Amino acid sequence: MFLLARLGRGPALACGGWRTLNTSAAEIKRMYVVPPARGQGLGRRILAALEQDVLGRGPIEVLLETGIRNVAALGLYTACGYEPIRSYVPGRNPEINRALRKVFRQQPASQPGSTAR
Repeated sequence: MFLLARLGRGPALACGGWRTLNTSAAEIKRMYVVPPARGQGLGRRILAALEQDVLGRGPIEVLLETGIRNVAALGLYTACGYEPIRSYVPGRNPEINRALRKVFRQQPASQPGSTAR
């Protein structure tokens, strides 16, 4: 899935996508918000929509990478529950790149006869 945020028919203000890495993991890619649109929650909304779509398709964790200097992105991902991990992409420079992961906690299945609340 790849999402674009626009105001009316105007140019794209933000974007982001995800792809399957393997049967248990997805990867968030190409998250970006144009500078004039930053600080309005667009990145957070796109990330939440991507995560929601991933949840319905089987992966139980989401991985992503960003640059060490991208302080705003690192703050967003940390605030949204992502934790630092070792790079999952061979050859990445750990002095430049940061890899993060979020594991989705599966909801326990309801017991027969119980009422969901």
